[in-house]
Amino acid sequence: MTTIQPARPCLTSNDAAVLQALFDAESSPSSGITVDPLLPSWPTKVNVSCTDLETLKRRETDIVRKLQTNETPSRENVQSALDELDSLVSSYPTYPSAYTNRAQALRILVDIQYNERLQNTPNNPYGFEINADDALFAPEAASLSSQIFADLGQAISLATPDSPADPLSSVQARLLSDAHTHRGYLLLKAARVTKDQSGQENVGGPESLRGLSADRLEEMASHDFFLGGRYGNKVAQQLAVQTNPYAKMCGAIVKEAMRKEVQG
Repeated sequence: MTTIQPARPCLTSNDAAVLQALFDAESSPSSGITVDPLLPSWPTKVNVSCTDLETLKRRETDIVRKLQTNETPSRENVQSALDELDSLVSSYPTYPSAYTNRAQALRILVDIQYNERLQNTPNNPYGFEINADDALFAPEAASLSSQIFADLGQAISLATPDSPADPLSSVQARLLSDAHTHRGYLLLKAARVTKDQSGQENVGGPESLRGLSADRLEEMASHDFFLGGRYGNKVAQQLAVQTNPYAKMCGAIVKEAMRKEVQG
């Protein structure tokens, strides 16, 4: 009788480390940063004094409260919040948090426009299948979607440390975590809309994303999810793994090998 010996692992330590990084969401994302709770909230390039910072926090809290209701806020409340955020950004153009809050308010405005249009023209006024999550990529939302991506990009630019080795404050890490995750989610939506509406001329979205393939958009989303996870967002860590093109490629290879083995 032939004795079957168990196969020895054929992966080198380097191969094992690569696979661990690809498939284990906890393997590396948050290990490369240092959060120091004793640091000032924002780096020096934000250029906001401690006195002004306290005033800004109070103003932001008052603005955000207009949007935090049990029901969808009215268009008037959203527009009022946006006007105040515009004023805040104009007065303090290097304050990152104002940009992320404005991006959130603009998302709410897009949802309101979507619902209003459906109520006025219930027989699919968009010309192609679309739901509330995709409304950001309808043609008439192009200006708002461009502003949302611009605001998230500006917030990330202002809050990101000059060197990856520089420590971050807790406030700084939280904003970067949220902003990267938010942008990654929108890029993933853009990838799905691009894939679903391939060949449609009336698909909108930011000008900077038009012409990009669904695969490229998903790669960009994966990168943002990785950074969101690196700064501490657990959901982003999981999404980074799911959208990682190398992990998906390896998964497809394993799936195909298993299919052939079952058929054999």
